[in-house]
Amino acid sequence: MTREDASLPRGPRSRGALVALMAGAALLLAGFLALGTWQVQRLAWKRELIARVEQRLQAAPVPAPGPSDWPTLNREDYEYRRVGVRGTYAHELETLVRASTELGTGYWVLTPLRTERGYWLLVNRGFIPPEMRASEVRGPEPQGEQTVAGLLRLSEPEGSLLQKNAPAEARWYSRDVAAIAAARDLGGVGRTGAVAPYFVDASTAPGAPADAWPRAGLTVVKFSNNHLSYAITWYALAAMVAAAALYLLRCERRLRDAHAPAASALHRGGD
Repeated sequence: MTREDASLPRGPRSRGALVALMAGAALLLAGFLALGTWQVQRLAWKRELIARVEQRLQAAPVPAPGPSDWPTLNREDYEYRRVGVRGTYAHELETLVRASTELGTGYWVLTPLRTERGYWLLVNRGFIPPEMRASEVRGPEPQGEQTVAGLLRLSEPEGSLLQKNAPAEARWYSRDVAAIAAARDLGGVGRTGAVAPYFVDASTAPGAPADAWPRAGLTVVKFSNNHLSYAITWYALAAMVAAAALYLLRCERRLRDAHAPAASALHRGGD
């Protein structure tokens, strides 16, 4: 190749190469637009969730749903509803579930409550650090009939994202109501009564010492909401792909226009 050849502008891409590039750009554009639209939908869902939870946190407690209400329980209508219930704790049947809170890592203490209506209800009495796994180091447990107020939470089946519950080894990573009830034989021989398909995150009892264990009232009710920034990011990437594709098309058109006279002259010269 001579120096003169090297200085000549590059010719236009072949039609096949240009079609392939545009197809790739179209796929990227469609993907980024779909992701942006999904984040917009998630934004609407998250705003609705936050508004719904805030409204429920301000509402007065209502009686915990009984057996007649269980078939209609759903996350949208019941999750984080403030409820109250009376009953007696079965402390000997408590279950410790791995937890990570603002106080560090440790365990949730889930204790079955035999309600005055005759059914069992798992109550998350609060958080304890690892050194307080033994109940005798936490101080006296509430005895006799108790009034429990807190937030209704639906079951968390199977386990966490990374670790599955291992009931046979007493290792729990999520508050799976059905599995815990089965492991503790709630409703079994000698323990008549159905088991509620939800649990209650107990609120801090009025007058309870600030340093009492388990530490109640640690339910996370503040939800991160970054979906708008995510949507803007995906739409910005879509706009960049569209701009790059348009720029490429314009450059190719200029190259074809620039090479058209030379190709025509070459054709006439060959004649």
